[in-house]
Amino acid sequence: MSNTPMAANPLTRAVLEIDEYASSLGWDQPARLFALVDNASLRVQEPALAAQLDLADEQKTTGLTPIEQDEIPAGKPLDEFLATIAWPDAVVGCALTVERLMLPPSAEASVPQGLSDKKLAAWVAAHPDRQEVRMTVAVMRDGTRDSAVRLREKDAATEVLTGSGLVPGLAEALSATFAED
Repeated sequence: MSNTPMAANPLTRAVLEIDEYASSLGWDQPARLFALVDNASLRVQEPALAAQLDLADEQKTTGLTPIEQDEIPAGKPLDEFLATIAWPDAVVGCALTVERLMLPPSAEASVPQGLSDKKLAAWVAAHPDRQEVRMTVAVMRDGTRDSAVRLREKDAATEVLTGSGLVPGLAEALSATFAED
């Protein structure tokens, strides 16, 4: 992905690459799940795939390659779906990109109490201060995490926020996919 800014660490680069990919698809997309594989390992274990992904060059051995997984089943809550995932050893991390509606902190005091999830979602969707966001969250087996958040109203690569603590709940859910029973 040629427009991905150069970030200092491989996980941030992978998050920004996935954000750019999701951005190229437009808004109103389903959630997408990615396995993250180490480029050096991929080059050794799957040389044909590495060549297909333009990773055969020895200078491209550092970093992570996101590999999109099968579509997330429609109608199944995301947390339930994530609880069913187990990754093979070759997968060193995973990432998810998902769109949501968010309210600014100033709107928290006006949230009605006691609403069902469905009614709360409808209330947020109708709120005049709602923001549409795309969140991309990645975690590694060792617990390292990073995130990118893009607002629909500021839909530009230069406006993407990054940080390890932006979407902690989703990062925890992704980390749980690496938990060993």
